[in-house]
Amino acid sequence: MSMETAAVDQGRRSFAAISIDFFERYMPDPFILAIGLAVLVVAAAAAIAPQGTWPVILTSWYSGLFGILGFAFQMILILVTGHALAYSPPCMRGLGWLVAKVRTPNQAVVLTFLTAAAASWISWGFGLVIAAVLAREVAKQVRVDFAWLVASAYSGFVIYASGPSASIPVSQASHGNALNVVEKVTGHIVPFGQSIFAPFNLVPMLLILAVMPFVLLWVRPRGAEVQIFVPPQEAPAAPAAPAADCLARKLERSPVGTLFLVLAGIGYAGVALAQGQLDFDINFIILIFLTAGLTAHRAPIAYAAAVKNAAKQTGPLMLQFPIYGGIMGVMTSTGLAEQISRGIEGFATAHTLPLFSFISSIFISMIVPSGGGHWAVQGPFTIPAAVALNASIPATTMAVAMGEEVANMLQPFWALPVVAIAGIGIQRVLGLTVMTFIVSTLIFATALLVLV
Repeated sequence: MSMETAAVDQGRRSFAAISIDFFERYMPDPFILAIGLAVLVVAAAAAIAPQGTWPVILTSWYSGLFGILGFAFQMILILVTGHALAYSPPCMRGLGWLVAKVRTPNQAVVLTFLTAAAASWISWGFGLVIAAVLAREVAKQVRVDFAWLVASAYSGFVIYASGPSASIPVSQASHGNALNVVEKVTGHIVPFGQSIFAPFNLVPMLLILAVMPFVLLWVRPRGAEVQIFVPPQEAPAAPAAPAADCLARKLERSPVGTLFLVLAGIGYAGVALAQGQLDFDINFIILIFLTAGLTAHRAPIAYAAAVKNAAKQTGPLMLQFPIYGGIMGVMTSTGLAEQISRGIEGFATAHTLPLFSFISSIFISMIVPSGGGHWAVQGPFTIPAAVALNASIPATTMAVAMGEEVANMLQPFWALPVVAIAGIGIQRVLGLTVMTFIVSTLIFATALLVLV
């Protein structure tokens, strides 16, 4: 992707210019940042962690490095199947209809943020993909700063953990789930009515949806700061050779194979629902994307081509997931994460525990940027603390989820799929989402103090 810089007036530098300049100067490539975080975590574990001996550090690093591979492949499949679905003919027609209504940069940013937020709340995987795809399509029609547009799209992800697809509220609402710490400690689950649909979650989430469009308009790059997206020139496709009328080509174009896989997916969902064993977990999200994508593309060969195109975006994830797995292993096995969280939550009372859990969650998310893995680290001592202090268990649980989602506006890990699909440097994007982090952090923190 290439950029052209718009001509402009020289004046006082805006917040966008200062913030972007800071991130471009001091934030390295995300892979280098991951290595730097690993060095920092290992040094901290060796210096202050309760079990921070070198044998424990090295063993837990190795275990984490390869123990995350299953989860990493799940994340890649969410990205790939979501990307293939988003670029299917029906979805592209829907996006085209939506984009056709955009006339100005302000309209582009507001529409992109609200659409990405709605998609992220429903399903975080689809939200990440639709955010990037929508930003690219809007940028082709409206002359707008592309980093600002992508940052607005990614900002919609700030409410994902407040929705029904987030691993923390889902696991605590699922009987027998391995990550259901609340059930293990108290014998009870936390249904959605007490977590994602509770006022302490709904009110700040709706407030963020109402306020953030105005904040994003305020941080709009102006003048010489503006960089416009120029779609890459694609060579005209060569005329397709007449398809050979043979069995192999007929099988590739036949919807029969697609129908078999779609019916298998629907059949499983029906059986699991009837047996009361249907969990809206990562695997089921992948199944939904796979089934919907196959249906939308119809021909097996068309879906295979869409997946092949989507797989081009997975390189950064494949490179960084093992590093963060190693970090997570060291944080957990040495007791460093528990030490950090206990140190922050040690000042808490029954009323303030959710707030301190939120704050400690932000710190841990900077190093362990995974909702499920994060909860596995923080949940086992946060929930007993809530029981001991007689604090709100649902609010304390959601506070951890809230901290994880706002931290994503600074932690580049989950921005990688978005910037990869959009085709832009991550530094300019995070230079703008820092304001999303500030605003959403203030709103969630206030809600945890006032509404709990």
